[in-house]
Amino acid sequence: MNKNYQYKPVRFYGIVFVLTWTFWFAAAIIGHNRAVNSVGISLTLMLFGLLVPPVTALFTILLSKNVALKKDLRDKLIGLFRVRPFNVIAAIIVFGAIITVSILVSTLFGQSIDQFAFTDDFSFAGGGAAALLTIVLAAFFEELGWRGYAEDSIAFYCSWWKESIIFGVVWSLWHLPLFFIPDTYHFNILHESPWFAVNFLVSILPLGFIFTWVYVKNERSIFACMIFHFFVNLMQEKIAMTQTTKCVETFVLYIVAGIIVLLNKDLYFETRHIGCLLPENPHPPLMPFRH
Repeated sequence: MNKNYQYKPVRFYGIVFVLTWTFWFAAAIIGHNRAVNSVGISLTLMLFGLLVPPVTALFTILLSKNVALKKDLRDKLIGLFRVRPFNVIAAIIVFGAIITVSILVSTLFGQSIDQFAFTDDFSFAGGGAAALLTIVLAAFFEELGWRGYAEDSIAFYCSWWKESIIFGVVWSLWHLPLFFIPDTYHFNILHESPWFAVNFLVSILPLGFIFTWVYVKNERSIFACMIFHFFVNLMQEKIAMTQTTKCVETFVLYIVAGIIVLLNKDLYFETRHIGCLLPENPHPPLMPFRH
């Protein structure tokens, strides 16, 4: 059994994109049909698309026959000893500050100070408990896929700085089909203004850097990222920010991400982890980006 596991990001992301986009574009086509059962079928296909990253990650790890990789997933998921509570709390406070500053700055552009209020419901179909459950599941499943295998598969071959850029772009593009599925948040903002859709995609890149900060600071804990991801999604939904303010928020995100990088230069630019993310992987890879 080979302990020197070589991550395969090209294969992983290829599978994830093909399957996710297949499910989500099918959901878009059926969703526009507006037949009696089309909404239920569309929602089911959306769920299947959301499940692709975690299921692909789990199958990739379980079929690898690598004990170290399987143990690493277990420790990242249920190893609560890895979680640094102060870092997670700090990340949540930082994101809360990002929202606060964004709203205050937006008032200079004619936006209301009333944005500090909570919204009555969620911005997508379902609402209430169903929408809250969707946010919880989205945070759980996305993080299981992204932090379970996807992010490590890139970081195995480069610094966390480069990984954050690559993953941020990939993560952004992964969302594209959602803009064509009726009643989704993405569909709604696209039809409000195409620029709001562009803003959403552009805002994901600095978020990738912040998630990397939370991930690495918590010794690559998936659970820590799930907590942070949930609060990010919840605050984005329940704070009554306008889409104009969310454009301001994107600029603030880039500034804050830059500050975090400057304060954690060793984290982002060190190369000690390359080729040896797993404790049992003492040797660097022989070639970049295995298929």
